[in-house]
Amino acid sequence: MKIEGSYPFSAPRDVLWPMLLDPIVLANVMPGCEKLETVDENQYQGILKIKVGPVQGKFQGDVVLSDISSPESYNITVNGRGAPGFVKGSGSLRLEADGDMTTLHYSGDAQVGGRLASVGQRLLDTSANAIIRQSLEGLGQQVQARMMADASSELGMDEAPAPPTPPSQAQFAAGVAKNLVEEYLAPEQRDDLIKTGLMVLGALLFIRLVSSWWVNKIAKKVAKELEQRR
Repeated sequence: MKIEGSYPFSAPRDVLWPMLLDPIVLANVMPGCEKLETVDENQYQGILKIKVGPVQGKFQGDVVLSDISSPESYNITVNGRGAPGFVKGSGSLRLEADGDMTTLHYSGDAQVGGRLASVGQRLLDTSANAIIRQSLEGLGQQVQARMMADASSELGMDEAPAPPTPPSQAQFAAGVAKNLVEEYLAPEQRDDLIKTGLMVLGALLFIRLVSSWWVNKIAKKVAKELEQRR
């Protein structure tokens, strides 16, 4: 499975770089990450809980950074195992500076096995892209929160804005669904799907309201008849 892409950040490279080496920050932005801690220089251990289609479970694994060129790039190797199977991967990350903006470029290859591989390549690709996208979005929020905290400190403010909370499993699932829609459907088809979904929800709500009204009406009639028979 090949992974490749880029993501823009509204922050200088010198601000973004140390956060890409901070296990606390990375654990807080990755969906399903329960732990990521330093065990040696540029080596980490973590636990990741995932759900891909019908397969779910926890992976325990190692992350190793190498060929670090501060503040521009590094290579990464990941090995994880758990009840759902195994994941092995390697890749690279590079930061391209452009004034107060930074673009993160990433690429890599991953191999999966066990029950996790049974869900199919397309769903694996979509889930991997959802994890990456949501992690980068979360990292962007963490970067902005840190920049605001630094600005507050410089201005002598007592309280700094709280960093955003990690994404939940429900948010991750919604992200996978969004990616699937974007991958399978053309833009005009997405609009039709949204309209159809709204119509179905509206119909279900109407049916529920009518059912509740009808049940209440019958209940009142029965209660009235019972009262008359006393």
